[in-house]
Amino acid sequence: MLVAFSVSPLGSGESVTEAVADAVRVVRESGLPNRTDAMFTTVEGEWDECMDVVRRATEAVGRHGARVSLVLKADIRPGRTGELTGKVERLEERLRS
Repeated sequence: MLVAFSVSPLGSGESVTEAVADAVRVVRESGLPNRTDAMFTTVEGEWDECMDVVRRATEAVGRHGARVSLVLKADIRPGRTGELTGKVERLEERLRS
């Protein structure tokens, strides 16, 4: 499965860079395939693995304030792996043809 999520503290000031960095650190240390862009971090793995990473990343952000915002989107496709890059590769191939 792929899980794209965005997590940030609420009410902690204008910049959330430090809190988001703590969340991304949790993701990267998880060992799961992942990608971070300007809006979301996406992880790939089994349901329990992904949800554990999201929970721990949310807890890391929670240490920066009393309230946390979490946006989550999942693509659940049993039996498929490598979709973090595979979906984009198939799209790019189609655009070239």
